[in-house]
Amino acid sequence: MRSWGVLGGLAAALAAGVYVLWGPIAQRKRRRRGLVPGLLNLGNTCFMNSLLQGLSSCPSFIKWLEEFTAQYKTEQNQSAEHQYLSLTLLHLLRALSCQEVPEDDVLDASCLLEVLRIYRWQISSFEEQDAHELFHVLTSSLEDERDRQPRVTHLFDVHSLEQPEIIQKQITCRTRGSLPPMSSRWKSQHPFHGRLTSNMVCKHCEHQSPVRYDTFDSLSLSIPAAVWGRPLTLDHCLHHFISSESVKDVVCDNCTKIQAEGTLNGQSIENQRTTFVKQLKLGKLPQCLCIHLQRLSWSNQGTPLKRHEHVQFNEFLIMDIYKYHVPVHKPSQNDLNQKNSEETKPGTKDGIAVKPSDAEQTHSTKSLIMNGACSTSFLMSSGTFPLAAFPECSSPVYLYRLMAVVVHHGDMHSGHFVTYRRSPPSSKSPLSVSNQWLWISDDTVRKASLQEVLSSSAYLLFYERVHSKVQHQRLELRAEE
Repeated sequence: MRSWGVLGGLAAALAAGVYVLWGPIAQRKRRRRGLVPGLLNLGNTCFMNSLLQGLSSCPSFIKWLEEFTAQYKTEQNQSAEHQYLSLTLLHLLRALSCQEVPEDDVLDASCLLEVLRIYRWQISSFEEQDAHELFHVLTSSLEDERDRQPRVTHLFDVHSLEQPEIIQKQITCRTRGSLPPMSSRWKSQHPFHGRLTSNMVCKHCEHQSPVRYDTFDSLSLSIPAAVWGRPLTLDHCLHHFISSESVKDVVCDNCTKIQAEGTLNGQSIENQRTTFVKQLKLGKLPQCLCIHLQRLSWSNQGTPLKRHEHVQFNEFLIMDIYKYHVPVHKPSQNDLNQKNSEETKPGTKDGIAVKPSDAEQTHSTKSLIMNGACSTSFLMSSGTFPLAAFPECSSPVYLYRLMAVVVHHGDMHSGHFVTYRRSPPSSKSPLSVSNQWLWISDDTVRKASLQEVLSSSAYLLFYERVHSKVQHQRLELRAEE
């Protein structure tokens, strides 16, 4: 009888422990409604967990992965998922965005570290790492995976060779002697891919050197020095990023040419060195924009310090003023005389109405909207930006919506990463954008307000571009072509 009492006490204690750890099953189901799965911390993997939660809130990136991995479906090897980063990443992001029903409320992302080892990245789960560095590792590894694919259709790839467009290209191959080009999905860059422009102008002769283009997958912005009584904003960081700087002692070919024209024949002319003005702009803005706020600084003694200033950011971001535009050619006097002789009207060219330039649109839009200050009331249910909201001007061309924020708590030696992200859209309207925000720390998930998100000290910001109705129609036409 006594043994039965002991067993009954142990069973009661076990039941109480289960209730404390997991709670009743019905309550667990109610807690899961509207939330997303958490991620198991494998030691010090909060950097990876926070980044995965941020990436899973970007629908364009998941869609690109689905198109990118379409060719792997023809492979009969069942272990392909463990060989390709794109497949592993797609499986994790789909589960975190509730596109695949996970078996557990907490997922294990150790498979991502395992597949990265195949790509020769040795990332320990027990050492503290940086979320932004892991983001570069993922994007560069995806580019390596794309570049390793064959540039022509393999002769034994029967599925691809039977496609109508490939058959047509094979007919062209017999007549022109060229091989079928690689599939279009291998040509497309990931949606975080963008291009920077570097513009150099001579101060003396105003000659502009050829524009240089460089690629980027995230904008790493330094935080300018704070001014007393003036809050720091994301606009300040962006303006500081594209602000012009003087570069001294640069050889100017145009100044050298002008100097040579004014000298006698046969005289040697030294290269003329002048001061150039250098400015960065965004030549190509990506569909998904990742912004990294540099919070690392150095003391006078050379020790690393973390900057804890709050940088204000908004739910919507307008990037038109940071976009590079091709400079307008200055007309000569003959061109001006010819233009005056023609019968033209304002807003027309040769009697045909033309669309105003991007610069004119940006100027008119800037006077009405401060960056990030537009409210969600201007957005339609489908997430598009209607032109009718601004009757006096065109809508912003490069408008972005905030999708996730990665925050780092702690100092430069130790800390913890957490993520604010949007809840996935409901199954009834998968194309919509949820207004419900979530706070996620590894396997802990709770609801959060937009005010809490905007009050956080952001380390990584994930934005996704919002297209207007007209832009949606243009994208659909391009897809059909």
